[in-house]
Amino acid sequence: MRNIATAVVALLASAGLFLSSFPATAAEVAAAPGGVTIPKGYRNWQVVAPSQRDDKDEIRVILGNNIAMKAFRAKKLPFPDGAILAKLAWKRAKSAEFNDTFVPGEPQRLEFMVKNAKKYAATGGWGFGRFVNGKPADEMQHGTCWPCHEANVKGNDFVFTRYAP
Repeated sequence: MRNIATAVVALLASAGLFLSSFPATAAEVAAAPGGVTIPKGYRNWQVVAPSQRDDKDEIRVILGNNIAMKAFRAKKLPFPDGAILAKLAWKRAKSAEFNDTFVPGEPQRLEFMVKNAKKYAATGGWGFGRFVNGKPADEMQHGTCWPCHEANVKGNDFVFTRYAP
């Protein structure tokens, strides 16, 4: 447990250093299928929680805009329209400074969930956008988002991440 806590602290401390590896604005990339773009200012959003995915050898940081963070803190579901979540994913890299610790390595992708109940009614009110190497992923990759969220987190307004205060 201590190693996990140490890794999370190192991740959060170093996350700011690695955010520059992702595009800064929607103007830098085209829209993903479904129209989701990279929101302006997402790098300044607050951390919802870090996560790790062993099968992909990744560490991630999930960020939320002000609307999403207010809903997380109030434990309000469903999320209101205008809530946006960002997931920044990196390959895990061993820390050169601290044994048994992983830090963000090579950027893998940037993903967004945008809540708009009317526009995205067919996908639980959420629009999905996945960006790889600064470009929107293809339609086939985007097609994997909704089925996974629908199958696994229907009772949490289709959101995997829980707020880590």
